[in-house]
Amino acid sequence: MKNLFVKIAAAGLLMLAPAIAEAAEGYSTANVNMRAGPSTRYPAVAVIPAGSSVEIRGCLSDLNWCDVEFYGGRGWVSGQYVQALYQQRRVYVGPQYYRPLGIPMIRFSVDNYWDRYYRNRDFYRERDRWSRGPDYYYRDRDNRDRDRDRDNRDRDRNWRERDRDRDGRDRDRDRDRDRDRDWRDDNQRGDRQRGDRQRGDRQRGDRQGDDRRGDDRRPDRRDFDCRPGDPSCDE
Repeated sequence: MKNLFVKIAAAGLLMLAPAIAEAAEGYSTANVNMRAGPSTRYPAVAVIPAGSSVEIRGCLSDLNWCDVEFYGGRGWVSGQYVQALYQQRRVYVGPQYYRPLGIPMIRFSVDNYWDRYYRNRDFYRERDRWSRGPDYYYRDRDNRDRDRDRDNRDRDRNWRERDRDRDGRDRDRDRDRDRDRDWRDDNQRGDRQRGDRQRGDRQRGDRQGDDRRGDDRRPDRRDFDCRPGDPSCDE
């Protein structure tokens, strides 16, 4: 029984040995962004300083991008910024060195990769859009931006139209107010003119009455001298 357990443990180690070996140590050749996917259009998750050591966990067969580990974080870096030690010299990681360096060729899936490493990231909320690829994401975002710009333009146009309507109502109100003021002024001028005419009529009537009263007033005999023989002097 003891020998059976030893054999099983040995078999398990042999099965794990390739997986442990399928990784290589590399070095960044510049300050490079570690991204959430194999493209410069994916969000950056960290900056790897030049000369820093990284663990290369796998690379794509059709693109020169590699999944690397840096201080416990995971992300993707272009192979043109990563070197590895091969036959006592450093070489840039490329498809021709994957097998000699023990780097597995892998595939990338936003759903699986992001579920595993980026659940706490803000961009994880848009995982469904990113899962269709960065080109689709940016095209969709451009469309959303255009829609938002169009909505903003429509909203601005509606505001301008409302402003014009309000300005038109203000002009109409001002015009009505000016018309009312002109009408009041005309009425006031008419009232003043009628008042002036009435006062003039009264003044003329008073003068005419004074004239008539003057004509009706009989002269006092003292107003003239009696002449001899004037019968009125005998009264």
